[in-house]
Amino acid sequence: MLLFLALVPAARAQESFVRYPLLPSGYSSIRVFDRHGRFVGRILPEKRYWVPIDRIPAFLQKALVAVEDARFYEHGGIDLRGIARALVKDVVKGRLAEGGSTITQQLIKNKYLSGEKSFERKIEEARMAMEYERKYTKKQILEMYFNEIYYGNGAWGIAQAARIYFDKNPEELTPAECALLAGVPKNPGRYNPLGKPSRVVARRDVVLNRMVELKMITPRQKKSLRSRRVSVVQRNQAPYYLAHVQSGLIARFGPQIIDRGGLEVTAALDLNLQKLAEKSLSEGVRRVSPQLQGALVSLDPATGDVLAAVGGADLAKGYDRAFLARRQPGSAIKPLIYAAALEKGVVASSLWDDTPVAYNRGNNQLWTPMNYGREQYGELSLRQALAYSNNVIAVKLLESIGVPYFVDFAARLGLPLRQHNDLSLALGTDEVTLNELVTAYTSLANGGVRSGSRTIIRIYDRSRRAWEENPPAETPVLSPGAAFVTTQMLKDVLAYGTAKTLKKFGQKHFAAGKTGTTDDYRDAWFIGYTPRMITGIWVGYDRPRPGGKGFTGGAVAAPIWERFMGPALAAQPAVDFQKPDTVVSLSIDPATGCPASADSPEKRDEFYIAGTQPADCSKPPPPDLPPPKGEGEGPGAETGATKQMEE
Repeated sequence: MLLFLALVPAARAQESFVRYPLLPSGYSSIRVFDRHGRFVGRILPEKRYWVPIDRIPAFLQKALVAVEDARFYEHGGIDLRGIARALVKDVVKGRLAEGGSTITQQLIKNKYLSGEKSFERKIEEARMAMEYERKYTKKQILEMYFNEIYYGNGAWGIAQAARIYFDKNPEELTPAECALLAGVPKNPGRYNPLGKPSRVVARRDVVLNRMVELKMITPRQKKSLRSRRVSVVQRNQAPYYLAHVQSGLIARFGPQIIDRGGLEVTAALDLNLQKLAEKSLSEGVRRVSPQLQGALVSLDPATGDVLAAVGGADLAKGYDRAFLARRQPGSAIKPLIYAAALEKGVVASSLWDDTPVAYNRGNNQLWTPMNYGREQYGELSLRQALAYSNNVIAVKLLESIGVPYFVDFAARLGLPLRQHNDLSLALGTDEVTLNELVTAYTSLANGGVRSGSRTIIRIYDRSRRAWEENPPAETPVLSPGAAFVTTQMLKDVLAYGTAKTLKKFGQKHFAAGKTGTTDDYRDAWFIGYTPRMITGIWVGYDRPRPGGKGFTGGAVAAPIWERFMGPALAAQPAVDFQKPDTVVSLSIDPATGCPASADSPEKRDEFYIAGTQPADCSKPPPPDLPPPKGEGEGPGAETGATKQMEE
């Protein structure tokens, strides 16, 4: 009974100072590895936990007291000897020194006071420290200190410090690890275990030397501790990718999974490609403007595996522009309209007139979509119109297949569009994410099969010792013939169209793609692919504003794409897209779109979905076409503005 009464005050006192949930026993972090088994990083709970003093190693308690406040168990909150030494230093240096503060004073300063250096603040600190010493026991004050102090790299309290640096709970720390952590509070940014090794080791030696002086350890123990190698957990890599893996785990298991931990996740990530993507995006964007932002997503079109994903040019984890930001895709939407038209029997060799047409938008408002620079070519084949990114023909093509049909078609490809945008959808006026657009393009690269983007391949639960697979999500959404013919048309974009700066790349690799530029040069896109890899680039400002003349998908986004894709594919043999049995090839006269005859001045092979190839016909050829001025997708042109725009 007497023992129970003696314990009551301590228990009540503990209730008053424990500020966070108690740290669960047996926790282990969620560890993420890339597809080749290389360590990427850990996913840790963000909330703070409280660790009782009996779960903090006695060695760590001794080491901290030794280096921070050797007379901690003797003074009543302030150490007069320490204050005297600090005053001497103040006089010598002509300023207020940091010395003289006890552990209790440091705790008070961290919890209640500002960092101001003044005698008035020091007096208030001393007064509160003595009051704390009357209210709490030494063990309780030490417990509070360990749970409140900052250990660098976002680690507040010993629970986070042990987890971030050693992936352990505090009670699991070794004496060698404790010696490192005891030296951190003096200067967390300088002495944390991930700091410069020479500084960290020197500070650890200060701790051990002080423990020897105070006879807490022997010189022999000190020598032994100095010789022991301490393994600190590596810093996280690929912060944007890890954030998306975390979102995937929460979606699968609920938010409590992060606090529970205990998982090993094999991500679809290729760490080498991720590093290349981060470097390519950051350097490419900064070459244009330091204020710009960008994003990159690279997939394996066969499985949807996200091989690399970067949500910002700054590379520090922040707002994810790859998976979350919604922006207008501009002309990057056009290949999907062309694919939808091919499904309806339209052919790549058909000739279309690009004379502007006015459309009634209601309320006596007319909308007249224009080409880039307001140029007119007259008749163009659909193949040419897509390569030059002709706006007028794209709108007419969408009108011919119907907006509702295309909206349903795009939804099958994983691209949610709003039908009320009407024909302006042809110019990419609805907002999408980069990941959604890249995923939609997988159906073109993968023979009509859409592969949902996959960041997690499998999960191992260490507590249950069980694996859980996450198979690819593959959905046929487009005929293989339409996918192949669209891809062959998109090869011309790199050969002579709006991404002709990639002509040499296209000669070395079998590649297809499409640029996109939005109103007033606000967004620049390029989505390009080979049979084995599809990569999308977006560049723009977080608060949309014009990027200036020449801020186009071909000039800004395509070079970043090449900067990444060139090295990424360097070791792979060039493999062409496989032609399905449902596609036939026919020699045609490109001036008429009809089968070529012996008298045709020009001939070229064109691809058709079987049954849609043209029969013999004759038609007078159109006049010679002037070379295109630019991308065919510039500001004004995208929204139908009437102002003259030039590249």
